[in-house]
Amino acid sequence: MPLFSLDELKSALDIVRPFVLETPAINWPLLSQTVGVDVVVKHENHTPAGAFKIRGGLVYMEELMQQATASGAMPNGVVAATRGNHGQSVAFAASRHNLPSIIVVPEGNSVEKNAAMQAFGAELVIAGKDFDESRIVAAELQKDKDYPQVPSFHPALVKGVATYAYELFTRHPKLDVVYVPIGMGSGICGLITVRDLLGLETEIVGVVSENAPAMELSFQSGQLTETEHALTFADGVATRCPSPAAFDIILNGAARIITVSEEQIGEAMRLYYTTIHNIAEGAAGVPLAGLLSEKAMLEGKTAGVILSGGNIDLSMFRTVLEGKTPIVG
Repeated sequence: MPLFSLDELKSALDIVRPFVLETPAINWPLLSQTVGVDVVVKHENHTPAGAFKIRGGLVYMEELMQQATASGAMPNGVVAATRGNHGQSVAFAASRHNLPSIIVVPEGNSVEKNAAMQAFGAELVIAGKDFDESRIVAAELQKDKDYPQVPSFHPALVKGVATYAYELFTRHPKLDVVYVPIGMGSGICGLITVRDLLGLETEIVGVVSENAPAMELSFQSGQLTETEHALTFADGVATRCPSPAAFDIILNGAARIITVSEEQIGEAMRLYYTTIHNIAEGAAGVPLAGLLSEKAMLEGKTAGVILSGGNIDLSMFRTVLEGKTPIVG
């Protein structure tokens, strides 16, 4: 059973649209020429939060408030854990309902993403050595504050995020394949669900860093696999513990999951900048890196890539543009 129906997806689009205009899906000639493959870029770096996650937060928060109104038990605030884009989404959406938000980020998190979350109204808590430890702290705060915790994967989040997939597939229904990064899974699960709802044949290929391969290992083995570390500068895919619900959808709907190196991610980010003059954060470079690694398989085909966000600290982006690879951990 799909997570939602086409009618429910269109209702989600009604929630998203007042805040997020349809983002461009562009076939850039120089990028296609340089890559050697016909490429359509879905520009989720062009949302008010600079990333696709804002869509999910808006729909999740709307449904949370509708349920609270029906039950008569209104929340006093919300809490979430994040590396940045999910937190911006939660803070942005919570502020629309005049709700306080507490966002837990790991030590050493992006300075500029932290600042963006605070600008959207979040109270920032820095705790944990990585995202998965921050999730534990967020769960403790949920109990202490009696705030509902906004998870990183939830049907309402996927439904909101899936509005980008609906935009992409209705504009470009004949894509042969789409490459998408995998963090906690809302982006790829949205693509898979919308593709199936529209009855399309497009292959969905998930891409992760070889330094954060938990979902790829899970996909290959057919069972959830956690890793000890997720030491990638592409913080949006730095996940050690995959979501079981996301894994089920990915296992049944993705064509494959591939890994790319940190160097390949940096190369893709530089390629975006030199061919289309857009900034891609690390996770947003991951899909193009995946396409580049498989371009020999794509002769005569049209591929989509999800430029999932452009939120990267200046110092890290400078390192990438200099041809170096940022070191984490």
